Amino acid sequence: MRLEKALTDLLDKLEGWGHGLLLMLPNIALAVAVLLVFWILARIVDRTLRRVMKRLSIGHEIIDLTAVGVYLVIILAGVFVGLDVLGLDKTVTSLLAGVGILGLALGLAFQSTGENYVAGIYLSIRRPFQVGHVIGSGEHFGVVERIALRSTSLRVPEGQLVYLPNKKIFDNPIVNYSDSGVRRVDLKVGVTYGEDLEQVKRVATRAVEAIPARDPDRPVEFFYDEFGDSSIDFELRFWIPFARQQDYLAARSEAVMRIKRAFDENDITIPFPIRTLDFARVGGVTLEEQIRSAGLGSS
Repeated sequence: MRLEKALTDLLDKLEGWGHGLLLMLPNIALAVAVLLVFWILARIVDRTLRRVMKRLSIGHEIIDLTAVGVYLVIILAGVFVGLDVLGLDKTVTSLLAGVGILGLALGLAFQSTGENYVAGIYLSIRRPFQVGHVIGSGEHFGVVERIALRSTSLRVPEGQLVYLPNKKIFDNPIVNYSDSGVRRVDLKVGVTYGEDLEQVKRVATRAVEAIPARDPDRPVEFFYDEFGDSSIDFELRFWIPFARQQDYLAARSEAVMRIKRAFDENDITIPFPIRTLDFARVGGVTLEEQIRSAGLGSS
């Protein structure tokens, strides 16, 4: 009897579930249709958004991040609407609360990483530099090889590849040497006090003007700077087309060689540092007396 009653209860329950399922079929079909519509909408928005952002010359990292984010938001919206159609309001509320708590926990756990990504988005939109540019940021200097959302790859002159977190670049001044396509070379030189300063200026300026890599549209600038310990110092400035750090180093090296050659040809002297050694009395005793007392002088 108990077995028969258990089987009867089971059959009644299954029958009730089947009846309920039949009643829910229209809602289930509508929920599936809603999901399908939202999925199609997500695909259309994804393609349109990628096409528009590419026309705006936005970096592919930003395009991928934005498109995937919008796609997921639309799909999640479709899931929530579908659950609401099925009458699962409490489930929708629980899911929203869970997503909020999960987002808060992830935000706290990956705060530093999130700051790097936000800085990467800013750099990709504002674009203060591009791949191939020579930049300086903080204590780092080199050529930009890759700009990602989390970090920027910088090839330093010594050859190493430095991965700079984008937050560090965002927090520090950025010097872009390649933005204008030209760069000024500054060179400090000194001559002896006995030189004719007008001649020095004329000879040095002509020597630099003959550099092939110099920008002929910008004049060479010559300024006497100060009276040094053993020389009168001046500064030469000239501009060059700039694409690589080697351009700057080669132009500066060429300027040093041409100025030295021109000074030699015109008997202009670049002085050595001068130091005066005072061998006067020390403690009332002259240097000569000290040498004799040590037995090093003549008898």
